[in-house]
Amino acid sequence: MNAPSSPPPNDPAPDGRPPDLLRDLSGPEDLKALADESLPALAEQIRAHLIDKVSAVGGHLGPNLGVVELTIALHRVFSSPRDTLLFDTGHQAYVHKILTGRQHRFDSLRQPGGLSGYPSRAESAHDVIENSHASTALSYADGVAKARALGGAGDRAVVAVIGDGALTGGLALEALNNLGSAPHRPVVVVLNDNTRSYAATAGSIPAHLAALRDGTAGGNLFEQLGFAYLGPVDGHDIGALQSALRRARATAGPVVVHAVTQKGRGYPPARADQAERMHAVGVLDPLTGLARTAAGRTWTDVFADHVTELGARHRDLVAITAAMPGPTGLSRFAARFPDRFFDVGIAEQHAVASAAGLATCGAKALVAVYSVFLNRAYDQVLSDVALHRLPVTFVLDRAGVTGPDGPSHHGMWDVPLLASVPGMRVAVPRDAARLEELLGEAVDDREHPTALRFPKAAAGPDLVALARTGPVDILFRSTVHEVLIVAVGPLAAECLEAGRYLADTGIGATVADPRWVLPVPRELLALAARHRLVVTVEDGIRNGGVGAAVARSIADTGLHVPVTTMGLPTDFLAHGARADILAAAGLTAKGIVHTVLCARADRPHPRP
Repeated sequence: MNAPSSPPPNDPAPDGRPPDLLRDLSGPEDLKALADESLPALAEQIRAHLIDKVSAVGGHLGPNLGVVELTIALHRVFSSPRDTLLFDTGHQAYVHKILTGRQHRFDSLRQPGGLSGYPSRAESAHDVIENSHASTALSYADGVAKARALGGAGDRAVVAVIGDGALTGGLALEALNNLGSAPHRPVVVVLNDNTRSYAATAGSIPAHLAALRDGTAGGNLFEQLGFAYLGPVDGHDIGALQSALRRARATAGPVVVHAVTQKGRGYPPARADQAERMHAVGVLDPLTGLARTAAGRTWTDVFADHVTELGARHRDLVAITAAMPGPTGLSRFAARFPDRFFDVGIAEQHAVASAAGLATCGAKALVAVYSVFLNRAYDQVLSDVALHRLPVTFVLDRAGVTGPDGPSHHGMWDVPLLASVPGMRVAVPRDAARLEELLGEAVDDREHPTALRFPKAAAGPDLVALARTGPVDILFRSTVHEVLIVAVGPLAAECLEAGRYLADTGIGATVADPRWVLPVPRELLALAARHRLVVTVEDGIRNGGVGAAVARSIADTGLHVPVTTMGLPTDFLAHGARADILAAAGLTAKGIVHTVLCARADRPHPRP
């Protein structure tokens, strides 16, 4: 007997339920074929799909729930990939992935080998850029539009979707300045205005957007910059959005479509929690929005508690973040010391230069950002802080391997960058107790710029040192000094296990944690001189990292001790579990032992 056939995609199911509009949606052309009256049902099905899939594996939930209707309208009016759709930031592109035929892969979202949590050029021709960093899409749009004009393809639309939070970034303002000065070059800027980035959007630009929303603005910034302006438009009214986008497409020059949306739309736990918790989530109970498993006390939690204690002890301590007070651990500090906390918006360069200004007046400025986002402010770290020998402290969350956020978020580059900054001191805590200790030392340092880095992970148990020489902690030592394992921060536990195993097999090992890894402590060099081999282990890139600094310092002092460096390759590593990525790089106790054994077999006999 033949199985009953499925109902056509636009017809109701036999029991009266609305049709499954997502089932056969293989791309934008299928979306365009749907009747207008079916689009609200499609929007609700997309939201249900997002809640179901993201709650099971984790990901960016709130931002995507807010752009469902907007993304439907974009793909109804424009013809991707012929027309170029750019998403800034990429974490609001889940709906775009669904509408371009990837809805059946969401079970693998952010899993090893699975669907990326951001646009991915390898996944689809509809993904043009795969960055996840805010404020960049407008500059990409400027370049794409110039290329289209030069290639005689000016009829291919260029659309950049940018959030109001990302509009606070300096790069976005630079791009607006250039886009608005070219009235002959059509670019559609879709402003997704939900009044939030992670937290509430900060600065005068959101105040102007609020005035545009309520009709009280005395002027229009976008029109003054040379853009046509359409809006405000209800970002959840597909008909109104399509109408505005069609008008924008027909406009000869640059145009802004101001869409007002609600982050977390359609999901009560996300709407009730308009703070940061529902921006990016782990595995959830979809009914309650509560985490299914407790994460344990994270490195960020430890920092959050201790920086608040330091704020009580140091009345001149000022904390700065770039739009992420919660994720960087500064929310408690902000609540207790509101006059000494500044959220500058998505503007890392300004955060660092402003900290330099504070420091010139005697304040102790602390800048807390994700490790990978410090890359954006390298010039300010170098030329505005270090050149003036200002004691600004940088706290770098999400350092090393971040896991499911993938190549754009791994905090792998900070140590090589900071190693090139004159006078910079860098600390890497191995456990919660050392984080508190080193943070206190950094705040007390009034002569040098300092940096403290830690990963996105549970802090784990404290590892008590056997002894301390200068800043260097000895975690393990054999009676025979043959191999010195230099444990950098959170990899100390793996190094300690490796050292004990080597000792049990008759290979004398010492495990040392420098705590302050840059500049390389002279006490660590003295320790290296008493060993036949040095092996450094870190969760940043090997090229220019702590190991490279140790090897260079040993050579500079005239020691003839071979150094083997272990770390991450200089590559953009795919998303996956942090433990799996570290294991693939050999950064486990087993991998360390293997490296030591290979290095011992190949090493030349040291000079007497």
